Amino acid sequence: MDRFQAMSTFVTVVETGGFASAARKLDVSPSVVSRVVTELEERLGVRLLTRTTRVVRLTDAGSGFFEDCRRILGEVDNAELAAAGTHSSPRGVLSLTAPVLFGRLHVTPIVLDYLSRYPEADANCWFVDRVVNLVDEGIDVAVRIAQLPDSSLQAIPVGRVRRVLCASPAYLAKHGTPDHPDDLAAHTIIASTGSSTPPEWRLHDGDRPVLVHARPRFTTTTNDSAIAAALADFGIARLLSYQVAEHVREGRLVTLLDRYEPPPLPIHLVHREGRHVTQKVRAFLDLAVATLRANESLR
Repeated sequence: MDRFQAMSTFVTVVETGGFASAARKLDVSPSVVSRVVTELEERLGVRLLTRTTRVVRLTDAGSGFFEDCRRILGEVDNAELAAAGTHSSPRGVLSLTAPVLFGRLHVTPIVLDYLSRYPEADANCWFVDRVVNLVDEGIDVAVRIAQLPDSSLQAIPVGRVRRVLCASPAYLAKHGTPDHPDDLAAHTIIASTGSSTPPEWRLHDGDRPVLVHARPRFTTTTNDSAIAAALADFGIARLLSYQVAEHVREGRLVTLLDRYEPPPLPIHLVHREGRHVTQKVRAFLDLAVATLRANESLR
């Protein structure tokens, strides 16, 4: 069995999510793909994939082997491109994920710039408000807005965002401006949350945490609709600063209780390729890091 062929087949199964989809991409039968992976597992003496009728998932051993295979195959591709004199031209499909609104506002322009610079590259963007597993979903680069747990992933800091309370000037003129977190109990609250339970807003009074049990009149699962409600003079919303930066800058929204804000959240570009990063990922990272760090709304 050709080792590079087996590794490439295994990586394709993981990245496409199954044997049938890998077979279509490789233009072979599913039985061929299954046989190659089975022979690979037998030679290694470990189970790499857990198979069900609907999905295949990496085992612990398979996860580490997948990362090694992907790195080795990337190095081979880079070596071939360098020998052919085309190393400076990224090619292939770059897969990205980011929160929905951040993706629309900040990632999409970078991706379009990237694609215009590198005509042999394509991009697949997953803009979802959940944490996507890079290995399970075959993602090259992710935007993470949070304190990151320790992991084997590579993280590049590119900015930070604040968690702000905001309302329209018209709402505040009618209902007054809160001076203390306790004053929020008398106001109409807008909540953007994926949970059906009332949100808890964690604020800070110096070094002392302040917990506000918000009782929203309007709860929505999208930040866009929460912003729309605030712009419509309905009440006070809590959002990330980048989400309302333009509205605040142009006076349509006003931030509130700034002195009670918790510490800002860092923004990272996360990838899994270490120092052996492929050319398509390296070119995107170089462009994205420079662009995001220059954005004043992300400082």
